[in-house]
Amino acid sequence: MEQVLTFINEIPIKRSFIENLPYNIKLKSRAKSLRKAGNYAEVVFWQQVHKGKFHKIDFDRQRIIGNFIVDFYIKTLGLIIEIDGESHDNKDDYDEKREEYLLSQGLNIFKTSNFRVLHDLGNVMKELELFIIENYALIKA
Repeated sequence: MEQVLTFINEIPIKRSFIENLPYNIKLKSRAKSLRKAGNYAEVVFWQQVHKGKFHKIDFDRQRIIGNFIVDFYIKTLGLIIEIDGESHDNKDDYDEKREEYLLSQGLNIFKTSNFRVLHDLGNVMKELELFIIENYALIKA
């Protein structure tokens, strides 16, 4: 039986927890330093979602999955949120392999850019809502 995690626009969103994700403990200090440093767009996004502000959904920052650190992770949905900025410039091969690996773990990825978070945050949050509805809505038969 599927469990309802939350409601977005009165639409029930199902819990979609991915168990036993790989975790490279050697990245723990790097993830912690990234959380402390936090680029500005990530901090702005975090202010919108931490402490359940976004539909009472719990977000993790700088989460380790396998040999990668993702910007944000919703464990109860198996959803990664990536906010791409300059650090992704000229890293197309790396990003492609990273995304392929994360998808192979059964995860979904919502991507946006630093620029959009800083200059169009309202629409980014609406797009995230729609992405969650499209991928996790509990459809009644």
